[in-house]
Order: sequence, then structure tokens, then C-alpha cells
Amino acid sequence: MATDTHSIDWELRLGFLIHDVSRLRRSAFDRCLKPLNVTRSQWWVLAYLSREDGMTQSQLAEELDLGKVAVGGLIDRLEKSGLVRRDPDATDRRVNRVFLEPKSKQLIARMRKVSHRLNEQILDGLPDPKLEAAATTLDAMKRNLLSYLQATEPA
Repeated sequence: MATDTHSIDWELRLGFLIHDVSRLRRSAFDRCLKPLNVTRSQWWVLAYLSREDGMTQSQLAEELDLGKVAVGGLIDRLEKSGLVRRDPDATDRRVNRVFLEPKSKQLIARMRKVSHRLNEQILDGLPDPKLEAAATTLDAMKRNLLSYLQATEPA
């Protein structure tokens, strides 16, 4: 019985650690982005567009795991700031594609530098083998979670 309790304690501790690290990283990232006048949500929109410029609002909503209305508000604010523009899709006029404006390229470069510096600080003192093991473990956990979520719900 002691091993069962120990296993459960470890599982709880791991869950809390993952949650706490994620929450603290988000808070730290928000603090780093504040001088750039960009929110974390806006950063994610810009980051996705920097990888695939011209995504639709629906694609962005799906990638960001947000509702279409929430993404629409983010795009509205980024558009007002001159960082993105909406253009009608070439084949379906009901669909708008979102493109980065030239002004956003400099901001994205600055945000990547800020992110890189933060990651260096977060990972300070951790040797590569430990980082590789952590990444491998988290990747396996992510695959298991995706598999669980993709499975049909039990009756």
C-alpha cells in the first residue's frame, strides 16, 4: 500500500509542478512583453503568422485554442496597431486571411530576443542531458494526452 500512496503523491506533485511552472512562465513572459506593449495572446497570433503568414481567422482560433470571436478581437487590436491586415481569400470572399504588416517583423524579432533571454534565465544551470530528458518526458505526456483527447469518450 505504501507504494500506491507514494505513486499517487508523485503524480499529484508532478501535476502541480507542471501547472506551477506553466503559470509562472506565463507571468514572467507577460512581464517581459509589457515594455513592448504586446500581450501574450497578441504575441501568439504574431508568432503563428510568422510561421504561416496568411492563415484564416478560423485556423488561428484552432491553433490558439480560442474562440473565433476572441481571435477576432485580437486581430482587431493588432490591425489598429498596424501589425496585421485582413485580406479576402482569393477563392472564397467570405473568408479573410490575416497577414503580417512590415511593421510587425521588427516587433517579432524583438519579441523573439526577449523570449530567448527569458528562456536562458529559466533554463540557467540545467545541463543539456536533463533538458533533453525533460523534453522527451513532456513530449511523451503530450502525445498521451492528445491520444486520450482524440479517443471517443467512454459510454
